[in-house]
Amino acid sequence: MAIKVNVEREHITMPKELAAFCKKIIAAVLQGQEVDNVVVTLILTNDEAIAHINKTYRKKKGPTDVISFAYREAPMPHVTTKEHLGDIFISLETAQRQAIEYGVTLKEELKRLLVHGVLHLLGYDHEQSLYKKRKMQKKEEEIMQKI
Repeated sequence: MAIKVNVEREHITMPKELAAFCKKIIAAVLQGQEVDNVVVTLILTNDEAIAHINKTYRKKKGPTDVISFAYREAPMPHVTTKEHLGDIFISLETAQRQAIEYGVTLKEELKRLLVHGVLHLLGYDHEQSLYKKRKMQKKEEEIMQKI
């Protein structure tokens, strides 16, 4: 059993170390949530590409930092085969701006976005209700302290 993380680039260049860092964070979040035997694809892209995704799938204008697409409503990976849990898109341009705005490193901001994205793949949603928003925020804080 293992966790497989694919990191792809779309419309950007980035150092290899950044891809390795992202893989490590995603795997740590999944392991901490006792999720195994899954595949997650991370696509690092730019503002233009994520704005298109945001408009097409969320009906919202402009770029955003992270968008996740879970392949099930309530992910429950199969025991015997690796299941593709979903895709996470992150705009590296937005992440860089937010890192400056929040006074953190790019890696720290990416870690926050990766935790958020993985939680969406695991069924957490902050847009459905205030209760679910608080539940997700609490889980994000808990994970951020551990990894």
